[in-house]
Amino acid sequence: MPTDFEAWRTNLQRRAFLRNSAYGIGSLALAGLLDPAVFGRARAGEADAAKPGDRWRGVVRPTHFPVKAKRVIHLCMAGGPSQFESLDYKPRLKELHGQPFPESFTKGQQLAQLQNKALIARGPFCEFHPHGQSGQMISDLFPSIATIADRIAIIRSMMTEQINHDPAHAFMNSGSILKGRPSMGSWLLYGLGAETEDLPGFVVLTSAGATGLQPVSARQWSAGFLPSKFQGIQFQSKGDAVHYIANPPGVDLDAQRASIAEVNRLNGMLSADRLDPEIQTRIAQYELAFRMQASVPELTDFASESKSVLEMYGVKTPGDGSFASNCLMARRLAERGVRMIQLYHRAWDHHGDIERGMTLAAKDVDQPCAALVKDLEQRGMLEDTLVIWGGEFGRTPMGQGTGRDHHILGFSLWMAGGGIKGGVTYGATDELGYKAVEDVVHVRDLHATILALCGVDHARLGFKYQGLDVRLTGVEPARVVKEILA
Repeated sequence: MPTDFEAWRTNLQRRAFLRNSAYGIGSLALAGLLDPAVFGRARAGEADAAKPGDRWRGVVRPTHFPVKAKRVIHLCMAGGPSQFESLDYKPRLKELHGQPFPESFTKGQQLAQLQNKALIARGPFCEFHPHGQSGQMISDLFPSIATIADRIAIIRSMMTEQINHDPAHAFMNSGSILKGRPSMGSWLLYGLGAETEDLPGFVVLTSAGATGLQPVSARQWSAGFLPSKFQGIQFQSKGDAVHYIANPPGVDLDAQRASIAEVNRLNGMLSADRLDPEIQTRIAQYELAFRMQASVPELTDFASESKSVLEMYGVKTPGDGSFASNCLMARRLAERGVRMIQLYHRAWDHHGDIERGMTLAAKDVDQPCAALVKDLEQRGMLEDTLVIWGGEFGRTPMGQGTGRDHHILGFSLWMAGGGIKGGVTYGATDELGYKAVEDVVHVRDLHATILALCGVDHARLGFKYQGLDVRLTGVEPARVVKEILA
């Protein structure tokens, strides 16, 4: 015996069906009377029932600034690479190695695992040398990146606010530690759309090193309170990039197309009855999934890549889950119009045995990172592709046993391509590398700069949420770092 609630729900569904059916049949009849050719066009349209509607072109139209970067490739060194063995040369720290770290630098400061412990200076275990015509100082652990010294801008004065991995990743990606805030890739998609209809506009790939692994949660590429069609899509780095991309046995292309068309028709009825943007997202995702059945196999087929290209990246087996393979995939995604590509390499959390761990991690990424920049340049894509290399924070100039602790007051990253001035070193930390003291670049400033290169004014891209006009850069001051722009 059905309950009163069940009867009401059934009656409501019946009324909605009858109303929508009546409207649909009446509208169709009227359209046929006004234009008899409409039925011919409808039959022609059945040939591609999953054809997408108008591609999302973003809310920033026209762009606020001239577009320098059409796409962004973010090389995320997850775990926090040490700037003292990569990009921030500190000879004074090397001289102080093994001695007590001056209390004047650290008194009253936030530390992670070194709080209330004896602080001993730890100098770099590797050498630095000047490279390129610009003479940029780069660690010997990165000989390949050293060859692109004149193409990259090094920022040595980065500063963040979060000292633990997950919130620091969230802050680097979304400008906030609050859950439910959109990542910068989602903001870019919302603001600008993507140049592809056959792939997601925001793609994420991950890889892992031998040591220093830290988990990376899916919230780092979440759309937050934006419609979920703007979230990042994680592709698998090993094996099939997307699971279940092929039709199951017994289902051919025509049957799949017809099935998606019918599901989207029903979702369209639901969308007309309810004001819910997630229904439109569901329709768009069904259509995208159908198109990806053709685009993803072509994307992941590296047969067209020459042996010299594979060797340049250091790819031994395409699709083997390595960072090198992911870098080559990033270039292929960029060629196909994907707006935001993030590659996470989980290998940099070196609380101990940093000499071994940092050496291995650097070897994983050095050759493919340089190859990516050179490959983009050779294909004429570097000029409008922004490449960013760095972690969620840096490491302490004090030792933690045989490693280094987390550090937020000064760390380094590099940028190349899309509007970036090459051969530039910007900002500086103090003589021991404890704190950024010259031309400090906050994470908010980095976000403002990325958006500006993509043609967006960070102060004008917002979304109303819970009565607030929320922005990627938040409400605190943020500036575009014009000194590193070409």
